[in-house]
Amino acid sequence: MNCKKKINLILIVILITFHNSLAFSQTIPSSFADLAEKLMPSVVNISTTQTIKTSSNPFPFEFPPGSPLEDMFKEFNKSTERKATALGSGFIIDKKGIIVTNNHVIQGAEDIFVSVNGSEEYKAKVIGKDPYMDLAVLQIVSNNKFIPVAFGDSDKARVGDWVIAIGNPFGFGGTVTSGIISARNRDIGLTRYDDLIQTDASINQGNSGGPLFNLNGEVVGINTAIIAPGSSGSIGIGFAIPSNPASKVINQLLKYGETKRGWLGVRIQQVTQEIADVEKLKKAEGALVASVSEKSPADKAGIKAGDIILEFNGKKIDTMRTLPKLVAQTEVGKRVILKIWRNQKLISKKVLLGRLESSEEFKVETKIEPDKSKYVKVESLKISVRDLSKEDIAERKLPKKTNGVVVTEILQGSPLVVVSVNDIIVELQKKKIANSNQFSNLLKDIINKGAKTLYLAIYNSKNQRSYITVKLK
Repeated sequence: MNCKKKINLILIVILITFHNSLAFSQTIPSSFADLAEKLMPSVVNISTTQTIKTSSNPFPFEFPPGSPLEDMFKEFNKSTERKATALGSGFIIDKKGIIVTNNHVIQGAEDIFVSVNGSEEYKAKVIGKDPYMDLAVLQIVSNNKFIPVAFGDSDKARVGDWVIAIGNPFGFGGTVTSGIISARNRDIGLTRYDDLIQTDASINQGNSGGPLFNLNGEVVGINTAIIAPGSSGSIGIGFAIPSNPASKVINQLLKYGETKRGWLGVRIQQVTQEIADVEKLKKAEGALVASVSEKSPADKAGIKAGDIILEFNGKKIDTMRTLPKLVAQTEVGKRVILKIWRNQKLISKKVLLGRLESSEEFKVETKIEPDKSKYVKVESLKISVRDLSKEDIAERKLPKKTNGVVVTEILQGSPLVVVSVNDIIVELQKKKIANSNQFSNLLKDIINKGAKTLYLAIYNSKNQRSYITVKLK
């Protein structure tokens, strides 16, 4: 190669490199100001109120439930009520004032207020909600016209794409943060249909229900959760419900006021490598059928316990968690083909899908709203609790003689950082918990004796019993 050819080759390489660098630099926005200014009027701050009743027993003892002395001394119990408030975010999807937010933002609310543009406040009502995907649709009570935003195609969102979040963190409305999509298809055990977008855009308490926008100003996600060890706030790991599955649920809530999900009627579990080896599968994949509900679509189609579902309606079941998502997103009444591994052979079954919300298993899983008047505030732990009821025991299929208290609220600064709302506390310092008042009095006694550590036994949301320790300040 002569000298002239070498120079030409170097110039070509330099030009290609420069062109690629220029193309890359053009994808990095110099500012989000124009986009934020355009989108701000469509993002709302949400505040809710509910009544919390607290009670205190002036005696250092507690009468057992049903005792004749319980009624005699009931008048000495002091009870007070207070209004608790919660903050969240949402966004307008229709000029008539239709708002999308998280279900947990408005769960249990007596009054809902939304603030538009940081100044105009309106009352809102619930059109529909879906605790399974943690979504809710609200309607602003007003004849005014509002500025909506549109959903984007979350399937086209790629890891590394720029996104911005707008919301109401810690009550600071109209807050804009930016970042990228860090990962796709995250399953953090938040809901049965987790398929979340992970982002490093700063998300904090109050951002829940707010939108995650792409650079076209389209909603590609609904901000829902963060990982914040020790209540440290945002550490750059936030999660959003993708817009595509969310919009399907939202459309159903708008049309019917409820969801209509496909239903197969099987309990499933993970296919481990050991199970795959026994079943002579090439690799651990699919969903192992643990049981089949009687008279369910699966039962009528001849699906049996021990079957491994490898394919649903032409889509591969790579892991157990994939199956419920695909079934839920399929139209009720549709006939689908399942590919099943049975007795070391691949067979096919035709199934006519039913509706999840009409099934008995849904009715059992759907939680009855608790009576908020029975909430007891535990100031020393910055939590609220209520008595565990017979309905709780039946719905969660707990041992029949279980006693304890259900955690209904955890305030900021609570030492119970490893406990979640709806967890059940059944023991404190190895003593069984009978009810809320006894728990509160026992806790006071333990703290007065100078205890530095609490030793609790709890059932978590998956009904797994475990012991935890909590350091007191």
